[in-house]
Amino acid sequence: MPLERIVVGPLQTNCYVVHCPKSLEAMIVDPGGDAEAILSKVRAAGLKPRWIVLTHGHPDHTGALSRLRKAFPDALIAAHPADAPLLRSVSSILSLFAGASAPSPATPECLSRKLNDGDVIEVGALRFVVIHTPGHTPGGICLYRDAPEPTLFSGDTLFEGSIGRSDLPGGDPDQIIRSITTRLLTLPDDCVVYPGHGPSTTIANEKASNPFLT
Repeated sequence: MPLERIVVGPLQTNCYVVHCPKSLEAMIVDPGGDAEAILSKVRAAGLKPRWIVLTHGHPDHTGALSRLRKAFPDALIAAHPADAPLLRSVSSILSLFAGASAPSPATPECLSRKLNDGDVIEVGALRFVVIHTPGHTPGGICLYRDAPEPTLFSGDTLFEGSIGRSDLPGGDPDQIIRSITTRLLTLPDDCVVYPGHGPSTTIANEKASNPFLT
């Protein structure tokens, strides 16, 4: 599965671009900023964005959305409906993020698809299953592809050696642990995890050494 990681915005958010090599249909995950850098990668590869998916509603994951909507008007913009209140209250959330000073252009009205647990996202021949993992935010989701190589886009739920914050509006420390242990650590050990910040990891690594989970 062709995958491009683009580190964007003041909080160094991982934006991912994955595509089907046959159809060149693409999915952009968490366009948190630096829209021109994302557009450059997509256009250079001749990709056709089918989906723009937000793993959750925090502004460091949505900052480039307005620009991408204009560039790719046919792309489906998707997130879990439980994070709509975060998109409405973005100004108050921004004050909690160091270095995030510009208002996010994301609003609940921008969503063309509401994603719920178990929904399937098709990108050409690629299929991703939505896993609802509340705790960092009420509508936090992960995207899982099981074959041929297990892959998880974990947003801000699970990181290498850490987990997402639960002290922001809508966060719940017990819930995020429950989401990780019951929904993510049950995935195959060799599943590669691509988080919203920082380097990739595997489920096996996090089972063995993540201090928040051991």
